Amino acid sequence: MTNITYTAVLDVGRETAETLARLLREHRERLGTRKNTRALGVFKQGVLILRWFVDGARLAQLARDNQISVPIAYRYLHEGLTVLADHAPDLSTALERAAAAGYTHLNLDGAVIRTDRVAAAGPNGADLWWSGKHTHHGGNVQVISAPDGWPIWVSPVRPGREHDTTCARTHGLITALNRLAATLDIPTLTDLGYENAGDGFRHPVKKPQGRELNLEQQTFNKMIRGIHGVAERANALLKVTFKALRRVSLDPGSITRIARAALVLLQMEHGCTT
Repeated sequence: MTNITYTAVLDVGRETAETLARLLREHRERLGTRKNTRALGVFKQGVLILRWFVDGARLAQLARDNQISVPIAYRYLHEGLTVLADHAPDLSTALERAAAAGYTHLNLDGAVIRTDRVAAAGPNGADLWWSGKHTHHGGNVQVISAPDGWPIWVSPVRPGREHDTTCARTHGLITALNRLAATLDIPTLTDLGYENAGDGFRHPVKKPQGRELNLEQQTFNKMIRGIHGVAERANALLKVTFKALRRVSLDPGSITRIARAALVLLQMEHGCTT
């Protein structure tokens, strides 16, 4: 049987690939890697990583295309994830950039990244990674975005069963964002998933049981939902741009590095951190 060879175009700017290659080269230099001791150069390794992120290419396919073993392909991928994730801003840096940019407010929203089925017992025998809200296994990632919905920070992953407020509190977001609002008058807009998070948060008014909202509350809700609605752009940008974030087949704990790496790649591609 004769195999078919075809040409494909990766939907990523060459500058992004070259920047990633530079980061990988610097990483190899820090490790003291000698020249010509790797199966792939930094540019080809970068393309391998980008194909996995953007096209969701299988590691077996990437290994075959680069004439390397599958274990080496995995090693190159995980190395790239670590290198990229290490360049993602921490929370304090992201908030400092937001304040310097003069933003009137920030957006906060949770995203559940789908994972393959995993068996991990949680509290009271519950499935740790099962999201009842989304009815699939996944990991919860908190995303802070600018007023226009541009993502500026992503959190480490938490099990999909956890509530958005619980995840945000675990990451120190509740304290940090309340402080930002109190000191710089930059509130954070959310949905009702963050109810009672603090005075620094703005979310719709919950409808009282058995009663209707008054006209003022209805108007407030329309305004908040309209302004905060663009926050969905942040999650969409990450998931639509990178197929790797639509379903993760690696260890769910690796979602932390994948999401942070995706944020860095997105910012590289658009030349924008805020």
